[in-house]
Amino acid sequence: MNDRLHQFAQLLVDISVVALLFLLIAGLLYVGWLYLVDIRQTQHAIRRNYPVIGRFRYLFEHLGEFFRQYFFAMDREELPFNRAQRSWVYRAAKNVDTTVAFGSTHPMNQANDVMFLNAAFPTLKEDFVPASAVTVGEGYCDKPYTTDKFFHISGMSFGAISVPAVKALSAGAAQAGIWLNTGEGGLSPYHLSGNCDLVFQIGTAKYGVRNAEGELCDDKLRAVAAHEAVRMFEIKLSQGAKPGKGGILPAAKVNQEIADIRGIPAGQDSISPNGHVEARNADQLLDLIVRVRKATGKPTGIKAVMGDMNWLDELFQRINERGLDCAPDFITVDSGDGGTGAAPQSLMDYVGLSIRRSLPLVVDKLAEWNLRQRIRVIASGKLINPADVAWALCVGADFIVCARGFMFSLGCIQALQCNKNTCPTGVTTHNPELQKGLVPENKAKRVANYACNLMQEVGVIAHSCGVREARELQRRHAHIINDRGIPEPLDVLYPEPRPKPELFREPAKLNPPQ
Repeated sequence: MNDRLHQFAQLLVDISVVALLFLLIAGLLYVGWLYLVDIRQTQHAIRRNYPVIGRFRYLFEHLGEFFRQYFFAMDREELPFNRAQRSWVYRAAKNVDTTVAFGSTHPMNQANDVMFLNAAFPTLKEDFVPASAVTVGEGYCDKPYTTDKFFHISGMSFGAISVPAVKALSAGAAQAGIWLNTGEGGLSPYHLSGNCDLVFQIGTAKYGVRNAEGELCDDKLRAVAAHEAVRMFEIKLSQGAKPGKGGILPAAKVNQEIADIRGIPAGQDSISPNGHVEARNADQLLDLIVRVRKATGKPTGIKAVMGDMNWLDELFQRINERGLDCAPDFITVDSGDGGTGAAPQSLMDYVGLSIRRSLPLVVDKLAEWNLRQRIRVIASGKLINPADVAWALCVGADFIVCARGFMFSLGCIQALQCNKNTCPTGVTTHNPELQKGLVPENKAKRVANYACNLMQEVGVIAHSCGVREARELQRRHAHIINDRGIPEPLDVLYPEPRPKPELFREPAKLNPPQ
């Protein structure tokens, strides 16, 4: 009997060992299969760059929905973009359902929040109209630019972001019919690859349009303008991440291709001057605008973070005295609370007005100087969700541009490594091993989906407010929560200013510069 029991026990051990070996081999084969699937798929950058291991992100993300109420931050508590903001962008980019259930997680009494005033009789479907078209530079340049889209891609330089990222943005912008700003890093073949409309940004270092001495070169301006896809030129005075300091591209990112496009040495930090040496006052800035517009024949504007507002009064007064043909065709108002670029924390955290404060000030300054119809306004800075964009339209922006929202549409997970060469999703790195996770053909569709779904949902807000399309939104359609948690009408907080008495004249269009 003991022998039989011993034999039976030995048999169980043998079966267990065989079963364990079988499970181990099966497990290894399964992991190998997952590895092959992950490195070949093109939908998820994290899984492509980190096969098998990257799948745990989605497991933890799923489990987080159940455990975060006990251990983790809630939807609205992460910075610089919280989970709710990012989640909407991800869903819109994937073109999946963006609705939510069981009530809002957003407190309705936070300071500076916007609340839209729904109409008793909202706009019916048969009354919907497409967004109206806006023309930039009409009457003041040879080739003005017209578009009916109000949401576009803000400046992100090739160098700061990767080859596949630029290619995906270019192709996605073309699919959505929106423009792509090149950023200050020059015009690369990848910007042109998708055949989208482009805004060429001229930074303080004049990358892509500089001569051997680093000065602005009119011949190179004309060469860039010769590309039909380049529709406008933007002279960047400052940007939200670092107002008062030039662009910073670490040496680790300055490979030979980037150096050739920018016109600088490879393997060295690419640091732009704090400002334009040609424009140290209002008159010199206006001269620079006229010079670029004359050389290119295309609309030319400026981009700036607002701080001290006195310079705008001086600038607008000189425009009034010199004539409207010297005015910028547009002003891009950037927010002082950061951006995609590398920057000193002291500047990112403490310098420059936020877009919530600066945008209405600029719009009102233009109205005060009777320049509102001459100069278009572009809003930039953390405007990644429909409510943000609708607010900017209410205040008076003609267009809204966004960078980080489109980075999320490319797969950015807010790893906060944009200033390094280690971005895990391939968006801001030039490491080929990490770039392979970002497949432009797939991500381009997400870029287009994000832009189209956002504009569509802004239209939903507009219809709820009783107007036919997004550009009909006005200040009377929204309230802002003040510091005491009380809503204040936007048109009372920022009443439309009256033009100065000496400016009660219609701004006659002048002949474009020859």
